[in-house]
Parts: sequence; structure tokens; C-alpha cells
Amino acid sequence: MENTEYSQVISVFSVDSVAIYHDFELSKCRSARRAFLSARMTQLAIKNMDTVKQPQGSFRPSPEGALSTGKIQAPGVKICVLVVEDDPDISTMLEYTLTNSECRVITVSDCQNATRELADTIPSLILLDWMLPDMSGIELLRKIRRDARLRDIPVIMLTARGEEADRVRGLESGADDYVVKPFSIRELKARVNTHLRKQISDRTTTYSIDGLVLDQESYRTTVNGESIELGPTEFRLLRHFMSHRDRVFTRSQLLDTVWGTNVYIEERTVDVHIRRLRKTLEPFGKEHLIQTVRGAGYRFSMRE
Repeated sequence: MENTEYSQVISVFSVDSVAIYHDFELSKCRSARRAFLSARMTQLAIKNMDTVKQPQGSFRPSPEGALSTGKIQAPGVKICVLVVEDDPDISTMLEYTLTNSECRVITVSDCQNATRELADTIPSLILLDWMLPDMSGIELLRKIRRDARLRDIPVIMLTARGEEADRVRGLESGADDYVVKPFSIRELKARVNTHLRKQISDRTTTYSIDGLVLDQESYRTTVNGESIELGPTEFRLLRHFMSHRDRVFTRSQLLDTVWGTNVYIEERTVDVHIRRLRKTLEPFGKEHLIQTVRGAGYRFSMRE
């Protein structure tokens, strides 16, 4: 074939004793590249899934081959994975592989539909393609990271762009992980499970330091067993401090983390909410935990 970029041969593999051989010549045309990737992904899916025979000789993943969430599932938490992928074969394969009784998978093919879904649902994790028809996946990722409501969602980039510069760009834009197509289904599931485990742990964490307890799930704060009332901003501020003990944050960093990067307010607003938080903790003798670091910012610490 003329004008080919390179040729790629996928080896023989077998399903129910039927040998299948694919020989793909990959042109510079994007559609040809996607056809190759889709076929390669199908091969890897078949190779990596445990299969059980059906009456007509078809195959499907065994229960053990599906996304394993039993060990990481917190009571009452329903896992939702949003797949943003415009290749229907890969999208269908991911939906089929990850769906089980504890995990719901939503698939969309472009950024517009992804944005629509994110307006109604906060998924546990996002699998995001880079090259999408209406907008770059990187642009969508940056929007997610600017949104205070969505910015903590783990995002795994799934893309054919495997150069070092692309990986760095993806990670620096806010991706939690970067997987290059074609990829192993088992490896992807392991990565998904790792991020979901951390996500669920973060949701259910109760922070307890020096008698001060913050429960994220019940949205309650107590000191030595006695409830205290915090406003939503003070609660987020205290949660951030308690989850990053002994670390100094500038006002700018606190604004970005607690208020969000798309909110434009004066840095001195941080001082106002720090004073409110200290005033609330003062009757319990805990105001000293919120410390001012002269010329730098604030930290949460038991050490003087």
C-alpha cells in the first residue's frame, strides 16, 4: 500500500479453538489509525478476559473478569464511571468490562455530552480520550479541574498519543493517570481500582486530631464529643487543613483549593474565614491549631 506510515501485524490468537488473524496496514489517515486501535483493543480484551463458554460457542467475560469492586466498595456508595470516547468499539468494550452490580458506566462520544452528564452526575472516575470530535479532551480536563464541584474526580486519559511530551502535557493539565492505546484490560482495571479505592477512602474519611473530629460523610464536626457549627466555607477550609497537617499554604493556594480556580475574590477573604474558624474553635481551646506563618500563609499543626 502506498503512502503508508507503517505496517502493524497482530499475531494469531484463539477463541474457542477458532484462530483469528488480523493484518492491518496503518495509513496516516486518522480513520485507519482508529480502525487499527479498535481491532488491537478487541484482541487485548479477548486475550486478557477470563471467558466462559456459551451454548452457541460465543463468549462473555466471567464475573471474575469484570471490574472488581467488592474489596473497595464502601457501604451505600454506588460507583459511577464516565467514559468519554468517540470510538464505539472501545467505548462498548469498556462499558462491558467495567459494568457490574456495584458499578454503573455512562458512555458519551464527545465533550458536549460529557458536560451535560457532568451537570447532572458526579462520577467516581472519568476515562477520557484526548482526540474527540468537538473539543480536545485536554480542554475538557482543564474545565473539570477549574470546577470546584468536579475538580476532585480522578481522570484517566486514554489516548493513542504516547510520546513523552504528550504524557507530560496530559499529566500537567490535571490527569491522574495516562494510559496509551492499545492497552491491557487487566492493567486498566487495576489502575481504575486503585483510583476508585482512593476516591472512596477520601469520601468516607473521618479526620481526628487532638479531640477535634471532622466527619466528611455526615458533614459534622465535634470537639471532645461536643458538636460545633461551621459554615460551608469554614468546613471545607478545616477539612483541607486537617487532611494536610503541618503543611503551609499561601492565601492564593487556599483560594484555589477551597474556593476554586474559577472564583475571583480578594486574597484577604481567606483571612476573614480563618478568623471565623478560629473564633468557632476558641471556646474549646483549639484555635491554636490554625497557625499563621508570617510571610508565608497558614498551616494546621499541633506543634507550636
